[in-house]
Amino acid sequence: MTRSAILGLGHYVPSKVVTNDDLAKMFDTSDEWIQQRTGIKERRYIEESGIGPSDLAVPAVKMACENAGIEVSDVDAIIFATLSPDFTFPGSGCFLGDKLGLAGVPALDIRNQCSGFLYGLQIADAWVRCGMYERVALVGGEVHSTGLDFTDEGRDVAVLFGDGAACAIVGPAENDDQGVLDVEVHADGSGAKELWIEAPASAYMPRITHEMIDNRSVWPAMNGKQVFRWATTKMPEVARAVLERNETTVADIDLLVPHQANRRINEFVAQKLELPPEKVVHNIQRYGNTTAASIPLALSEAIQQERAKKGDLILMAAFGSGFTWGASLVRL
Repeated sequence: MTRSAILGLGHYVPSKVVTNDDLAKMFDTSDEWIQQRTGIKERRYIEESGIGPSDLAVPAVKMACENAGIEVSDVDAIIFATLSPDFTFPGSGCFLGDKLGLAGVPALDIRNQCSGFLYGLQIADAWVRCGMYERVALVGGEVHSTGLDFTDEGRDVAVLFGDGAACAIVGPAENDDQGVLDVEVHADGSGAKELWIEAPASAYMPRITHEMIDNRSVWPAMNGKQVFRWATTKMPEVARAVLERNETTVADIDLLVPHQANRRINEFVAQKLELPPEKVVHNIQRYGNTTAASIPLALSEAIQQERAKKGDLILMAAFGSGFTWGASLVRL
C-alpha cells in the first residue's frame, strides 16, 4: 500500500482579536485569572453574523493547497472535523466544497470534537493507502463565539474558546522517509456528560423549550477537574503507545503538537513524556481553544515559524469531549 503523508498545511483565523480584558468588561473575570488557569491571553472571533466554519476553512484550504504544490481543483475528497457546524444539517463539508468549486467531490463531516483532526487523519490515511483518494483536504474548523454564554454563570467556559480553521492536504508520500507513521484514537462515553451541550437534542420532544433556555441546558457545560484528570492521563498514555509501537523514543521526537485546550494540561503532558519545553508547541495564548482546528493550526504555524521542517518527526496528541483522545506520529 502507498504510505500517506501531510503534503501541505494552511490556516486562517478571523481578524477580530478579543483579549482577556475585553471579556472582563462583559462578566466577572480578569486577565490574571484567565492566564493563570488556562494560559490564554486572547482569542479570535468572527467579525459579523453570517460567517460559519466553512467560510473560515476556504482560505485555510487554499493556503494548504499552495503549500502542497497543488491546485484546489486537485482535491478529490473533503473531511471536515467540527463541533460547531454552520447549520444543523447538511454538513459543513458540503458547504465548503461548494465554496471551493468542488462540485461532485465527496465530503464527510466528523464529530469528534477536540480529537477530530486525529480521527480525520486516520480516515484520510486509510483512504490514501488503499488508493481510494489521492488528495484529501482534512479540515478542522470552528466558530465557537456565537455559542458561548458571556455572563458570570458561563465565564468558566466562555474564556476558553476561539474561532479558526486549518487544513492538511493528505496524499501519497513523495519519498520513503516521509509519511503518516501511525494514528491511534479512542473513546469512552462514560465521560460524555462531563463536557457537552445538552440541548437542543433530538432525544427530547420537542428538541428545545423555554425551560431548556432558562435552566442553561443550551450552553456548554464542563466538569473542569474531570477533564483535566482524564486529559493528563490519556494523552501521555496514548502518545507512549504510538511511540512504542513504532520503536521510537521521546528523544527521537522533534516536536510535540498537542491539542490547545489548556496550557497547564500541555505542560503536564510534556513533563510526563519528559519532553523539554522547546520541543512543545503552544499557541493557545493567542487563539484559545479552537478544538478540531487546534492541532493543524499549531502545526501550520510551527512550519511558518521554521520550528518544524521537512524530515522532522512530529508527535500529535489530543483529548476532548466524548471523551475522545488520540495520538499520531508523522514524518513531515
